[in-house]
Amino acid sequence: MAAKAPQAGADELDVEQLAEAAGGRSRAAREGGDATARQKSLTIGAVCKALAQEFPDISISKIRYLEDQKLLTPRRTPGGYRLYGQGDVARLRTILRMQRDEFLPLRVIRQELAAGRSDEATPAPGRPPREGMRAWRASMSVGEVTGALYSLEDVLEDTKAEAKLVRELEEFGVVKGEMRGGVRYFDETEREIVAAVAELARYGVGGRNLRVFRSSADREASLLQQILAPALRSRNPERRKEAVEALENLAAVATHLKHLLLVRDLRKIVR
Repeated sequence: MAAKAPQAGADELDVEQLAEAAGGRSRAAREGGDATARQKSLTIGAVCKALAQEFPDISISKIRYLEDQKLLTPRRTPGGYRLYGQGDVARLRTILRMQRDEFLPLRVIRQELAAGRSDEATPAPGRPPREGMRAWRASMSVGEVTGALYSLEDVLEDTKAEAKLVRELEEFGVVKGEMRGGVRYFDETEREIVAAVAELARYGVGGRNLRVFRSSADREASLLQQILAPALRSRNPERRKEAVEALENLAAVATHLKHLLLVRDLRKIVR
């Protein structure tokens, strides 16, 4: 979980206060070479305010959680206070947009950032398209799931979901978890599923209503499996690798198609 701030409300102090508290520097030093750096730095509270219009659900705890997941590395003063530069804010904005617009789990976002992804960068497709074909970038990785596992308590704290809702999701097969030492753990993708469902629950959507999503996902996965089954079963490592890339690209196309169909139908509702 994210580390506690040195003291309550400390991360929301004014940058000038932090500079003075950080090391007892002389006035000349404060007004000197590092003045520009201070002006470009923001406290975590200021970052929240700066991004709140585009991301209404942004919070200090969410930013701390992303830092805990090694997605952000803000500068720290000698007193332990976080200071965010313009690059940190741009990186945070990119992360939040990938979560909101592409529904990417943090593991994939971490890979995207490591590969140099930014809002200014043009997404590259998983494979070069054939002539005359549109380039699709895989929005997910279907490789073996690695990384952190989360206990039920961790999931509930991170997502603000109720335990009853998670039990419903287990009952209807939306999440399954994995038993280890008598404790059920959830991977990052399932944690993100719980977070999404918790948001839907605010509008009265329960686990029973999610059967339609689960059934749709099962049918789509079966269809894509049928299309690429021979290549996925190949003993040739290169051919299998190409099949996995194709599977990810097909999933991106299918996801975009679902989005377009949903938008079309919703527009009919509001007319």
